[in-house]
Amino acid sequence: MTANDPAEIGIGLLGYAFMGKAHSNAFRKIEYMTWPPPLRPRLVSIAGRNEEAVSEAARRYGFERWTSDWRELVADPGIGLLDNLGPNHLHAEPTIAAAEAGKHVVCEKPLGRDADESYEIWRRVAATGVKHMCAFNYRFVPAVRLARLLIDEGELGELRHFRGRYLQDWGDTTEEVWRFDRGAAGSGALGDLAAHVVDLARYLVGEIETVGGFLRTFIPGREVDDAVEATVEFECGAVGTIEATRLALGRRNAFQWEINGTKGSLAFDMERLNELQVFRADGDRARGFKTVLVSEADHPFWEHWWPPGHIIGWGDTFVHELHHFLAAIAGTTDVAPHGATFEDGYRAAEVCDAIVRSSESGRRERIEFRTLVP
Repeated sequence: MTANDPAEIGIGLLGYAFMGKAHSNAFRKIEYMTWPPPLRPRLVSIAGRNEEAVSEAARRYGFERWTSDWRELVADPGIGLLDNLGPNHLHAEPTIAAAEAGKHVVCEKPLGRDADESYEIWRRVAATGVKHMCAFNYRFVPAVRLARLLIDEGELGELRHFRGRYLQDWGDTTEEVWRFDRGAAGSGALGDLAAHVVDLARYLVGEIETVGGFLRTFIPGREVDDAVEATVEFECGAVGTIEATRLALGRRNAFQWEINGTKGSLAFDMERLNELQVFRADGDRARGFKTVLVSEADHPFWEHWWPPGHIIGWGDTFVHELHHFLAAIAGTTDVAPHGATFEDGYRAAEVCDAIVRSSESGRRERIEFRTLVP
């Protein structure tokens, strides 16, 4: 290591499966693909309940050591960042404990199992002064960031409509999965998928004021919702719809959204991650939407990657997300507005809770966001 090398930060990871693989891969790539990174991640320790599985993950991903007790991550002086990828019921206690021990924290979405738990996580962590980010990684898709830039520059004019849906098909099963357990997950498709739609709606269009919606469970005996449908009104005057299910056969990871304004429209499909559909009202209407391949040298995040047209993949969104967070820790940027803070995680949960209340009451629900009390 030379004097010009970036400073090092120790990483502690809670969770070794799907998201553990995604985040470990991202930290490894950050070290060489984004050179020089804002901080050089050192994979110190990984935690999980299954000793055989977590020890194998440590060897496979390149961690120096492993543990079956997340408290060892919190106590480890070599760890400066705790990345919490555990099941939803393990988001609060480890995240708060790590922050109160002076470690920066990333927590998977949903931040908590409901708005109350999410607010408590935000409140306790914010009081420590550490950097915090809720892992809504789809903010870091190049096409999504380009959409935000176009909207901020007024290319769409006044926003009128948002339509967002997140469809997957793996939920039609009798297999025991923690995501089907209300105590572990808090909710079903609502917190797992619709929370992503809510966050992107807030990020691209603005704050949500009212919702009307309902939840539906189709699989007998299941404790959580299989599908959610909702209509929303935004503070800016736009209206929209939010839909999510894990029972849309044939849809593997179809996060699709469209935004219509007075001067143009944008549309996106996660299964075509490198493309953004753009329509401008001042162009030739007969030609319809234009497909923009978001891979040019001046497009968001592309300074880290390949020549134009050489597309990237879903896993690379985590490279962008965690690189952004390391930059925030290093002091070269802020987590907000492009990264989702714990306040954003809480606000997404408040919108989701309002959909639950609307489903129970049969009425539209107005959303009241809490603030931090000094």
